[in-house]
Amino acid sequence: MAKPLVSIVTPTYNSAKFISETIVSVQQQTYPYWELLVVDDASTDTTRQIVNDFKGKDTRIKLIELSSNKGAGYARNMAINEAQGHYIAFLDADDIWLPQKLKTQVTFMQQNPEVLVSFSSYELMNEDGSSKAIRIEALPKVTYNKMLKSNYVGNLTGMYNAKELGKVFMPLIRKRQDWGLWLSCIKVSGAAYGISETLARYRVRNGSISSNKMNLLKHNYIFYRKALNFGVLKSGVFLSRFLLEHFFVKTKQTKKHS
Repeated sequence: MAKPLVSIVTPTYNSAKFISETIVSVQQQTYPYWELLVVDDASTDTTRQIVNDFKGKDTRIKLIELSSNKGAGYARNMAINEAQGHYIAFLDADDIWLPQKLKTQVTFMQQNPEVLVSFSSYELMNEDGSSKAIRIEALPKVTYNKMLKSNYVGNLTGMYNAKELGKVFMPLIRKRQDWGLWLSCIKVSGAAYGISETLARYRVRNGSISSNKMNLLKHNYIFYRKALNFGVLKSGVFLSRFLLEHFFVKTKQTKKHS
């Protein structure tokens, strides 16, 4: 079976505390055919130096440096534009992949040619890296209409077939850009397919959108208005659908474990 290249998109901003662990988790992949495109969004800490140290020892790692802060969506789009891979995947600078992540996902997509977009289950960890003992289970299949109600693709697990779909970019909004990208992918591919196995760990930062539900609602509303160009009334309706989906469907994906 062919060994296609996977382009990994990693935006960074003042990530010195976490970026080494993130990069090491990529280097420890059992599937070695990847390129890591790190885009530094004008960090003021030692992030660039750390990435350059890794880059000097591993030619698969590339660093793109921005002179001014543009936001995660812009940074990710810079990496997507430079990507050479058959597949494009995403990993933020404070999250980590489990060693079998790429091999499992590439094999799944190769064995199922109709799968142009895939994602997986993942675990949550605290800012210090300790486990929150919470697992977010991937749905077997997510359609466009389902994704309009809520984002079911954990961005750190998502991968799309750029050879078949072409390069898909993120909307230039400050938050929830990943939701826009996955909606665009699924609109063309028909669906995204989930892998039940846990393949990544998501770091819940203090004060993040994930930890602040009111901010989550605010940014969801902005997403409907600006990324999807919905009117005020339609955005309100879909925000209500999001609430119903979140409390009656999506919460069932969250499983506590010891």
